[in-house]
Amino acid sequence: MKIAYISSYPPRECGIATFNNNLLKAIGFNKESISGDSFVVAMNDSDSLDEYEYPKEVKYIIRQENQKDYIRAADYINTSVADACILEHEYGIYGGEAGIYILPLIARLQKPLITILHTILKDPNYVQLTVLREIAKHSSRIIVMSHRAVGFLTSIYGIPFDKIQLIEHGVPDLEPKQENPVKNTLAFKGKKVLFTFGLISRNKGLETVIEALPQIVAKNPNVMYVVLGTTHPGVIRNSGEEYRDSLRRLARKLNVEDNITFINKFVSEEELFDYLTACQMYITPYLNEAQITSGTLSYAVGAGTAILSTPYWHAQELLADHRGRLFDFKDANGIATTVNELFEDESKLNQLRSNAYEYGMHLRWPTIGQVFVDVLEEAVSKYLSEKEISNKPIIDPDMMPAFTLAHIQRLTDDTGIVQHAKYGIPNLKEGYCLDDNSRALTLTILAYQQNKSKISLDLLPIYLSYIQYMQLEDGNFRNFLSFKREYLDEVGTEDSFGRTVWALGYLINNAPNNSYREFGKELFLKSIPHFGSLNHLRGIANTIIGLTHFIHAHPYDEHFKNLLDQLAEPLKMAYRTHRAEDWHWFEEKLTYDNAILPLALMSHYEISKDQESKDIAFESLEFLTQKTLAKGYLNPVGNDGWLFKDGEEMAIYDQQAIETMGMVMVYFKAYEITHDLTYIKQMYLSYQWFLGENSLQIPLYDYETKGCGDGLQSHGINRNQGAESTLAYWISHLIVLKALESEYEFIQSSDLLAAQKQDFN
Repeated sequence: MKIAYISSYPPRECGIATFNNNLLKAIGFNKESISGDSFVVAMNDSDSLDEYEYPKEVKYIIRQENQKDYIRAADYINTSVADACILEHEYGIYGGEAGIYILPLIARLQKPLITILHTILKDPNYVQLTVLREIAKHSSRIIVMSHRAVGFLTSIYGIPFDKIQLIEHGVPDLEPKQENPVKNTLAFKGKKVLFTFGLISRNKGLETVIEALPQIVAKNPNVMYVVLGTTHPGVIRNSGEEYRDSLRRLARKLNVEDNITFINKFVSEEELFDYLTACQMYITPYLNEAQITSGTLSYAVGAGTAILSTPYWHAQELLADHRGRLFDFKDANGIATTVNELFEDESKLNQLRSNAYEYGMHLRWPTIGQVFVDVLEEAVSKYLSEKEISNKPIIDPDMMPAFTLAHIQRLTDDTGIVQHAKYGIPNLKEGYCLDDNSRALTLTILAYQQNKSKISLDLLPIYLSYIQYMQLEDGNFRNFLSFKREYLDEVGTEDSFGRTVWALGYLINNAPNNSYREFGKELFLKSIPHFGSLNHLRGIANTIIGLTHFIHAHPYDEHFKNLLDQLAEPLKMAYRTHRAEDWHWFEEKLTYDNAILPLALMSHYEISKDQESKDIAFESLEFLTQKTLAKGYLNPVGNDGWLFKDGEEMAIYDQQAIETMGMVMVYFKAYEITHDLTYIKQMYLSYQWFLGENSLQIPLYDYETKGCGDGLQSHGINRNQGAESTLAYWISHLIVLKALESEYEFIQSSDLLAAQKQDFN
């Protein structure tokens, strides 16, 4: 097997880089199973590709904050000789919020992926939780290094137990030297050495050991506390050596400055092993329990060192069964008492060393490497077997969240649906708008049709009442209303007008009772005088769709069909005007709510059978498809620049949920007209944008609040969950369920027809 390793890598000074280098060597030790052609994709913490002089096994470099590098890396791995990938995961070594940039890479991999988790948070924020869940979804196996980590993944992150494997942190395969050069250095010679190593930062709690030194020195004057390691790069960038300097000041204040030595350098593993076997005790005085894995602690156990530690998670497990001694967080007295006790009783000190050494034997890298080889072989075998083509349905309802109006209810009061939210909490300061209440009306009707939802039936009159409240005497509509129920505009936009006509038309054609139908029809008819004065294409398009629903309910009224033809003409004229050889669109640019334009002409065609409307609708939809679905997932036009007719690149971000809803709707309508299952596939692929099949490979749907993020941005998700985005999700969800029924019916009828033909022949 040939393995691609994705991680930081030496000479970058990083614990994960060192771990990855050790793992590569340990796995490669098995020459029978692992090829020497394995390689590393190295993570750079710099924009310069020349920042580090990487060894020859590094074949590709990703600059941490360069999104395109991640995509190119996926392509590189997919076209390489690699049979499998190993990802070292730590939030901080990947770009974007919570390292979100790694998701597009792993989602594109066409190789089995093994992920090793170095940090598993007990209280992750939304993005951290989501990122880890997505990584697990794309991984054949998740490797953790402690039992507690297994519990966290299953209980907090919802990752299946059978996907997780515990493999403890490897340690160097070294033995103590007879002539250890460290013992003759100034800090060690003739001293009783307490030792700490690793990148220095405030959470390491080194001040606790210094505070314990006066009591230790009183009984052991020749004690030396040696701190080996450079200050963490992030700390250096933000505050320089402030923490190290504060430790020196503390030592002077306590009159123990002669009993502490800082060795400010990053050492090789062989040197580190010399330090560990030269000291009397190794101390990790971390300040809180939230450390699921500690490489430094594992190394100390592997070296057979007597260890003292605070009871953080990994220490509790690794130092169990008398392999070390624990003291409370920030407990200087506890450190002093334990150190003095062990110095007084050499047998206790030696027993700790012996227990640690014995346990460390099975942690040595050659042994750990063989376990990883077994995992890799299993993953590759399983991946190849699952690669065989299976006849899966286009739409997989098991992958869809259960339908619920919980967040819609949260946003709705007795006036209407609140326009915006801060995270999942209604933002009452922003009030209400007509667009959202119209979409909410459509959603409740869809929900009632799908499952006879009583909740939707209770919500429907609220939204319908809001529309009635916002209608002017002349039939037009206002849009915005404050939380105090004060009008905020004299007249709304043509877009909001059209969306309201659409919702009313849909109600008239699908009302759950006659009372609602008659109420909606009264509002609809009152608005008709404004149809002829519409100028904006999207306002016209929305109105066309609403009018077609009305006509379906009143199929014999020729007046409305003539009105529909009149409304369709400006759309067709706009297309004729702007169409060019390589530009099949209605305007000089692709902007927002694009799918609504071909959807309107498809709706017109259904009523009128106008061939030009059909031709334009499907030609423009194909153009939109090429621009937004070409990468195998939906990539809506971003509102930060759009796509111009003569422009070079389409703006990618910010992407809005309303775009996706439009794509779901237009593909379903295209299917209804043609019965071509390609459109069902494209509809379902568009819908999956909400669930993580997007440019960042992260879901916008929030499984906790049942709402939807307000947009996909370059760094992650807009975590606010307003009405527009959540309505867009649930409307799309219900349309997909309708399509599922249609897909089944069409496939069944096609199978029946084929069978009849076979019988006939």
